[in-house]
Amino acid sequence: MAPTCPGERIGHLFLVLITVVMFSASWPAVAETKQPVSPIMVPNPATDLWRAVRQRETTADLTGSTQVRGVDSHVLITQSGEEFRQFRRERLLTNAGLLVVAAAVGVFVFYLIRGRIPVPGGMSGKTMLRFRSAERILHWFTAIVFIALGLTGLTLMFGRFVVLPVIGPDAFGVFANLSKTVHNFLGPAFVVAVVLLLFAFAARNLPARGDLKWIVKGGGIIGNAHVSAGFFNAGEKIWFWTVIVLGLVVSASGLVLYFPNFGQGRELMQLALIVHGISSVLFIAGSFGHIYIGTIGTEGSLKSMTTGHVDENWARAHHDRWYAEVKGEAPPTDRETTTRTRSGPISASPDKA
Repeated sequence: MAPTCPGERIGHLFLVLITVVMFSASWPAVAETKQPVSPIMVPNPATDLWRAVRQRETTADLTGSTQVRGVDSHVLITQSGEEFRQFRRERLLTNAGLLVVAAAVGVFVFYLIRGRIPVPGGMSGKTMLRFRSAERILHWFTAIVFIALGLTGLTLMFGRFVVLPVIGPDAFGVFANLSKTVHNFLGPAFVVAVVLLLFAFAARNLPARGDLKWIVKGGGIIGNAHVSAGFFNAGEKIWFWTVIVLGLVVSASGLVLYFPNFGQGRELMQLALIVHGISSVLFIAGSFGHIYIGTIGTEGSLKSMTTGHVDENWARAHHDRWYAEVKGEAPPTDRETTTRTRSGPISASPDKA
């Protein structure tokens, strides 16, 4: 029924206007119900805390209070830990791996070029004692422990990059755990071996006359001229003291890592791990040359550490001063040594030739 008076018309118009306004106000809510509701984002209360902690610049800002008593127990987080991790993964492991590979390849290439160094005139068939049983046992004990530590140490350093992709994570987990156990078990034995080596061979590895000339001439490895030497030549002396120095450094840093509860803090542990890694890799790289010269590199050398005896021609060719001392002969001069080496077979001493 249509409104009959102006008042009713105005009232109807007012009701229509109110209805339109109410529908317009409720339209956004209706539209929102038709859109997918996004999840409520609740901020992580620890985000701002850790961001603030990691941005601190001084150690004093990172310390707090705790009921636990111990070294660094009051330190919430150390910035040096992240720096150490980056240094170890990006620089230490990369350079260490390159050094080990370069040393192995260098020794192999040298063998291809130089070949095996023969005994001038061949073997005489007569032997003489060079190392006693106790000395050989100590040498092989040290060598076996060193090889085991080297293999397990390389596994712990590079296993995740070299071994893991080959055998898979499950097998590598068992292999890595076994390597860690063997490494920790044999570590103290290596400390004892290094100390025993020092007492057993130090006196015969002191500098002596002719050592500098041996170094200048490359010990006869490069070229054909023989260089006179005593019981140990200069190269063997250098390797011996390298073993002692690096052995003590590896042992000391390893003990710091082996007993982490003896008062050392995080920074000292990180430094010990770096020193241990660098010295170990240098040790391993240097051992390639020693193993090569003592086995396939020089004819007759390996018998000195297997039987303890060496051929007399070998002794006169490589350690003529020691040979003359054992035989009670006058020490040979450089001219006599060079002449004997180039003249062919060695059958008698210079005085009896």
